Amino acid sequence: MSGAGASFARYTHEGMVALPFIFGLVIGSFLNVVIARLPEGRSVWRPRSACLGCGTPIDWYDNIPIVSFVVLGGRCRACGMAISRRYPIVEAATGLLFALAFLVLGPTPEFAVVAVLLAALVAITAIDLSHQIIPDVITLPGIVAGVVASLAIGRVTWLESLIGIAAGGGLFLVIILASGGGMGGGDMKLGAMLGAFLGWKLGLLAILLGVLSGGVVAICLLLLRRKGRKEAIPFGPFLALGGAVTSLWGEALLRWYLGHF
Repeated sequence: MSGAGASFARYTHEGMVALPFIFGLVIGSFLNVVIARLPEGRSVWRPRSACLGCGTPIDWYDNIPIVSFVVLGGRCRACGMAISRRYPIVEAATGLLFALAFLVLGPTPEFAVVAVLLAALVAITAIDLSHQIIPDVITLPGIVAGVVASLAIGRVTWLESLIGIAAGGGLFLVIILASGGGMGGGDMKLGAMLGAFLGWKLGLLAILLGVLSGGVVAICLLLLRRKGRKEAIPFGPFLALGGAVTSLWGEALLRWYLGHF
């Protein structure tokens, strides 16, 4: 491709990033429903969304991602009850992650797979931060989806995906057994899900990044006396961070690391 053609393709690719960003906002709006209802065992499909304070159903024009929150000043139109800032944060985070994945991967089948993984990781992060649980209803179908995606697009082989499940889940199983329950079964299933999507090499890298980031944050919280030594810190968000970074830049990180040996 000529220099002019390559430049046009690059600018066209960058100009299209608004589409995955908007799509991510919409998915983020749905994820807010998932985050609010799954821990309570409620259906994510019905009834329609309503104010938690007065029960008034939310009209479509008050349910536009980010925009409605800003227009309403973060309060219910009917009763004035404050709306949690989690809603626009989740929407913005999902939109930005989708846009970033598109910039890194382009309009490819790999982008579609990574977008599914990122959406699941956003929901897991918010739920674990709020409730200290990682729902099986996300991770178990996620494991299956990871294997199917591997077969569909060939990002990793089916064998690498299966080994990734065993390695990611097995590592946490050993920790659980050795520590007498120091980690939860939800972390184990999330590790298996990352292995299913990423394969065993990148799956283990994602877990390593999660451990490192979690360790740094834990040390900072202890030094700032925000957490005691025996207080539990949700590990799911750090695993999700490791998974998100690895899904986008894992191969480059591995090449950089192995290049030093």
